[in-house]
Amino acid sequence: MVPDERLNKLEELVKPQRVVPATVEIVDIAGLVKGASKGEGLGNQFLGNIRETNAIIHVLRCFENENVTHVDGSIDPIRDKETIDTELQFKDLETIEKRIERVGKAARTGDKLALKEAEVLKLLKTHVLGGQSVRSFECSASEQELVEELQLLTGKPVLYVCNVDEASAKTGNAFVDRVKEAVKDENAEVIFLAVATESDIAELTDYDEKQMFLEELGLTEPGVNRVIRIAYKLLKQQTYFTAGVKEVRAWTIDAGATGPQAAGVIHSDFEKGFIRVEVIAFEDFVKYGSENAVKEAGKLRVEGKQYIVKDGDVMHFLFNV
Repeated sequence: MVPDERLNKLEELVKPQRVVPATVEIVDIAGLVKGASKGEGLGNQFLGNIRETNAIIHVLRCFENENVTHVDGSIDPIRDKETIDTELQFKDLETIEKRIERVGKAARTGDKLALKEAEVLKLLKTHVLGGQSVRSFECSASEQELVEELQLLTGKPVLYVCNVDEASAKTGNAFVDRVKEAVKDENAEVIFLAVATESDIAELTDYDEKQMFLEELGLTEPGVNRVIRIAYKLLKQQTYFTAGVKEVRAWTIDAGATGPQAAGVIHSDFEKGFIRVEVIAFEDFVKYGSENAVKEAGKLRVEGKQYIVKDGDVMHFLFNV
């Protein structure tokens, strides 16, 4: 569930029968060890699972505790990160080389598109051989489309979650600083949280107890909320709302989606038969307190097929099938 205070505000104003938040599915994938790209551990199963995801959340140990052993005998989040990176890069190289071999046949016939693709693939291979992930590969928009077709593992957006001890839950520590420095050119996100403490907070059923626990740590919300929000950002997604007495609901769309595309996430018929959409900015809905009041203030807009949906729009679609 994507935490969103705007949904709570709409519930307060509309008083619907039910509220449906947006969701992000996070899957725990275990089993990666050194040599996974060659079949060690769960090997190909693990890498296949990663290929099915839209983004990667990589948890790094950033705390000292002699009672919690580490497989490599010492605490070094950069080493741990590079172990994972290396295995994913090896698998990407395998994919790139297979594509180079296939494209090479067409390129030898003089096919211009194949020649261009072969050139990009060669540069991409050199980039990955240099120990760089695909997401840091700089190229044009058309070349990016080619790269995305390969569904490379290190091309996926990444969120590094630094697992710290309770004392570092608010400000982080030296391990976190090292991680931030190491990934500054990766086009990745970094956050830190005390996973063990978060687990204790999650077990509490009383809201006031949870808030008291968080306040003692100097935090305003559970770390999982931050993880979900940043994952949403990584996926380049945003939210629009529908609000009526039966249901207030948050819908997930890609940033830059048009009115018809937004309608399509409700039902494909809405997109096919899209006529127009009535739009209220979230801030206006809150300011005036109801849809009718917004209309009376002249703040309800009617938009067509070219409208680019803004994050937080409250929308009502008109369609004909």
